[in-house]
Amino acid sequence: MNTENPFVEHTLPNGLRIVIEPMPHVQSVASGFLVQTGSRDESPDLAGVSHFVEHMCFKGTHHRTWRDITRDFDNMGSTYNAYTSKERTFYFGWVRPEDAEKQLELLADMMRSVFPPDEFETEKKVILEEIAMSEDQIEDRVYDLIHEKAYAGHPLGWPVLGTAQSIAAMTRDQLYAYFESRYHPANMILLVAGAVDPKDAIAMAERICGDWTPKSPRPRRAEPPAWTEQTTTAQVDRFQQQALLVAFAAPSAAHDDRETADVLASILGGHNSRFFWNIVQAGIAPHVAAGRLDYCDAGMMIAFGFCEPRNVEQLYEAVKAEIARISSQGVNDDEVQRVKNRTRTGLATEAESPYYRLMQLGGDVDVLGRPRTVAERLAAVERVTADRIRQYMQTWPLDKNGYFASLGPRAWP
Repeated sequence: MNTENPFVEHTLPNGLRIVIEPMPHVQSVASGFLVQTGSRDESPDLAGVSHFVEHMCFKGTHHRTWRDITRDFDNMGSTYNAYTSKERTFYFGWVRPEDAEKQLELLADMMRSVFPPDEFETEKKVILEEIAMSEDQIEDRVYDLIHEKAYAGHPLGWPVLGTAQSIAAMTRDQLYAYFESRYHPANMILLVAGAVDPKDAIAMAERICGDWTPKSPRPRRAEPPAWTEQTTTAQVDRFQQQALLVAFAAPSAAHDDRETADVLASILGGHNSRFFWNIVQAGIAPHVAAGRLDYCDAGMMIAFGFCEPRNVEQLYEAVKAEIARISSQGVNDDEVQRVKNRTRTGLATEAESPYYRLMQLGGDVDVLGRPRTVAERLAAVERVTADRIRQYMQTWPLDKNGYFASLGPRAWP
């Protein structure tokens, strides 16, 4: 194995791509199927279908009922789950090496779900309940609001869960047709990390997935709309707090500036950040933060907080003041180094776990088209400097062309 490139890649004759990172120093294996489809790949009448499919993949196959699926995972002691985002759906599990093939067979079987009709109606009720619960979460509401407005008319603006209307109207035949059009080798990648011999992993995949039939790849994604400066207000009486969010155009997940943006966001609104010391500790609001949301071809830097409705003007002015200060004065070397130290520690500890390495590989392979080593990730963080952050803010300014959203009991501004 090449120590500079520890990954082993292989493509089955049917087109299924396999990416493996052997980790001989650990005692476990994580594996998963990355399906390159999400809510931004849906049509308006099928909003939420990707997430609905994820649920149904746990509900029964030609060989297993939903009870069998759950029991088989538990019998292996697997740490397993799945998630759907705006751009991908990922099914994964983490087991002892001796159960690696059994888990791979189980995950692969789920990728051939039969969508039992009786389970379809039950799961539709579950998802409608999820949507109702999301409506009660102010964080979810303001997140959906900023996407709806910033990406108006584009699938990135739709909630991953869909809407109560789109889910209620969806039929099993529509769901299954979408599943069949996306869950095949052209849109899927098998990822494996941990104590596994690559030859064994490839042989397993050939035995288990070799007869999958390839179909046409996912349709090409439409580019997001150009960023525009806007203000939106949503008065929602059910909340006791007011949510405030300011967003600015930022690098996509594939851009070279992504690590610079993340360090800047952490200095502004992360752990022991300027927001924390100058806003939270000043008693203006109990929670204020900053971060970057990114997609394959778009991104936004957001600053957001929650407070009593009567304090929202004070919070807004405080957030604006911190953004103006960092934009005009930049950051200092000590701030940058502290964030880099925390990031390095996080990457180093995650690198020791096949589970977390699998999550990292999933993002890199999906967006960049290739896996990155831990050393590459660390090197990208190391390249961030105070001067590079200053240059970033000239290219991606935080003091103009911002999008502002307010949501809560006050119709403000």
